[in-house]
Amino acid sequence: MRPILLSGHERALTQVKYNPDGDIIFSVSKDHVVGAWYSHNGERLGTYHGHQGALWTVDVDPTSTLLATGGADNTMRLWEVKSGKLLKTWDFATSIKRVEFSADGRQLLGVTEKRSGHLGTIVVYDINPDPEADQADDHALRIVCDESKATVAGFSYLARYIIAGHEDGSVSQYDGKTGELLYNTQVHEDDMQVTDLQWAPDRTYFITASKDKSAKLITAESLEVLKTYVTDTPLNSAAMTSVKDFVILGGGQAAMDVTTTSARQGKFEARFYHKIFMEEIGRVRGHFGPLNYVAVHPQGTGYCSGGEDGYVRVHHFDKAYFDFLYEVEREQAQANL
Repeated sequence: MRPILLSGHERALTQVKYNPDGDIIFSVSKDHVVGAWYSHNGERLGTYHGHQGALWTVDVDPTSTLLATGGADNTMRLWEVKSGKLLKTWDFATSIKRVEFSADGRQLLGVTEKRSGHLGTIVVYDINPDPEADQADDHALRIVCDESKATVAGFSYLARYIIAGHEDGSVSQYDGKTGELLYNTQVHEDDMQVTDLQWAPDRTYFITASKDKSAKLITAESLEVLKTYVTDTPLNSAAMTSVKDFVILGGGQAAMDVTTTSARQGKFEARFYHKIFMEEIGRVRGHFGPLNYVAVHPQGTGYCSGGEDGYVRVHHFDKAYFDFLYEVEREQAQANL
């Protein structure tokens, strides 16, 4: 697979996202610019300007009409995708670490940082999908995380639950309507931050990544851990592929923790694991620093990663990737013929 290298950011990438059709990639970085790129050839589509500080997070609604971003300037912003127009700015006391639209695009969630006397919160706003409409000033729901701050959060299927990953390695399930805490469970090692949470297409289960060097597949309904993927490096991101049963994990030692700076030591590779058998099946190198985020094309035809090195690398899977089968899978395929 020859990657396409997207170099439009001057600082480390923090998140990359495909739109639901998979033809556009949105990227945010610490240089306060939001980038939009065509995924098939890496050409830049445009940028969104307005934030005053590092950006942490981006998400796009189901119709690719609206874009949400959040950053260190303590604002969450809503943009019109095609015109780049800023539609709404919500101000907070601390920075926004994660934004996510619900599956129907009618709600937008934001995770605020716990800092300087302010508790971390999860806020939910009702969103009007029409870019011409006025958006609500006040949140529809606010969940205060008084135990351990939430680092990532998102909506389960039908926005029934809000699932959050915390700094202490636990995962919480909140009622999507009332915000009541239903369940909290210690999924990762104590005080090992949950760094990412990405959904399966139907949002009934999700995958988490953690600083404890593992990723876990968890059900939204009962928070039961289905699978655990163990690596030898702290993880920043984990994603599931459609079409094939794989998961892609990204991470690497932060530069200040690496005594030798060779890419090999830092383990800056995207790691592929079999989703069911939990075995590592391959690695893709390329980044010169930790992978901060990994996103999979909605149709499962490729993936992209955003690195500490300031690059987005876009990979289109080749035929060998789709042909790869485990012995068991091969036997099953033959039995079905």
